[in-house]
Amino acid sequence: MNPRRWAPFFAVLIFTAATSAPQPARAWDGLLRAPVTKETNTDWPQFLGPTRNGVSPETGLLQTWGEKGPPVLWDKEVGEGYSGPVVVGDRLILFHRVGAEEVVECLDAAGGKPKWKYAYATAYRDALGKGDGPRSTPVVSEGRVYTLGAEGGLLCLDLEKGTKVWSRALVNDYKIKQSYFGVATTPLIEGDLLLVNVGGGKGAGIVAFNKADGKEVWKATDHDASYSSPVAATIDGVRHVLFFTREGIVSLDPANGAVRFSKHWRAKIDASVNAATPVLLDDQVFVTASYGTGAMLAKVKKDKLEEVWSNDETLSCHFDTPVYHDGCLYGFDGREEAGAVLRCVELKSGKVKWEKKGFGTGSMIVADGNLILMTENGELVLLAATPEKYDEKAKATVLRNPVRAYMALANGRLYGRDNKKLVCWDLKK
Repeated sequence: MNPRRWAPFFAVLIFTAATSAPQPARAWDGLLRAPVTKETNTDWPQFLGPTRNGVSPETGLLQTWGEKGPPVLWDKEVGEGYSGPVVVGDRLILFHRVGAEEVVECLDAAGGKPKWKYAYATAYRDALGKGDGPRSTPVVSEGRVYTLGAEGGLLCLDLEKGTKVWSRALVNDYKIKQSYFGVATTPLIEGDLLLVNVGGGKGAGIVAFNKADGKEVWKATDHDASYSSPVAATIDGVRHVLFFTREGIVSLDPANGAVRFSKHWRAKIDASVNAATPVLLDDQVFVTASYGTGAMLAKVKKDKLEEVWSNDETLSCHFDTPVYHDGCLYGFDGREEAGAVLRCVELKSGKVKWEKKGFGTGSMIVADGNLILMTENGELVLLAATPEKYDEKAKATVLRNPVRAYMALANGRLYGRDNKKLVCWDLKK
């Protein structure tokens, strides 16, 4: 199949699809309870932050800023890619492409000075011309950095020194068929395991690797890989790892890969994607996709899902993951190329509380009662997180289109990037 024939169907889908996850086996039981980790609660060690849902525990942040945006502490020229920065302690990890190499770089989080760099050759070329850099965000856990490149190179580095611990070539090891936009899913750390929606054949749809040495521990399903990233929680007395694969939503037992439940949720046409990460809300999960698929809120049981509501009119997200705050979901409804709409949706009913046109797509962080939003056009927007109305507090153009990488918020500093520049802003009052 020639992927170029499908080009009209796609937006600049370039996922920060994310990466990452320092969530130990005991992680969190419910949306807003942070996991117990060795990292501090002001770290941003993975895609979507410490609790893998776009929610930050930080307070005392700016409640407005001027037309140029918050104060800039430092910036740095970077290579191509849609991988978001992550921060643990005084270290920021950046994953980008420079020339013919994918580069993992460690910087001083406060000042941007380089600490170490690890690079390896890549020949990846996006078949639809949507960018040749890595999509997946690094994962930092217990002194190790894990990255997943656009060609499926899974890498583990020492956080302190930047030396290689182990690596795997997933495309070769599991005979993965070519996707539209390369490998973009975010791995999940669960106890001693590193879990990946590999999309391999012969039962290797999802694979658990030993995070210490990269060896396969178990594999499960025949699901193709999506651009969504998995999440984990203890619900109804059992541990669930939830994947939104190309096929739909599936829950596995992390101990052995046994399928707890699976539900088909994908478009009828092949030229489509599942990309948004599932949003866990205590004993409920919200999944969303575009291409006529729609959104679903379901109650998670030990071995089944019970649908609460579903439709294709409320919050059908193309590839960005919604965030939750005080009974409401905030996200971008609709296809990117058609002009997505920012919406606030009541969780329990699926009712749209308000909407704002003209944003396109973007990413969001919930912090200190506000939504910090970065649009695909590089606008940094501060909104009150309220269902009452669209309440804009500040807006400034700070990056260049296209912005696909998710932001990071750690120790009062906000980090964001486009394809040429990484910026650190001071958000402390």
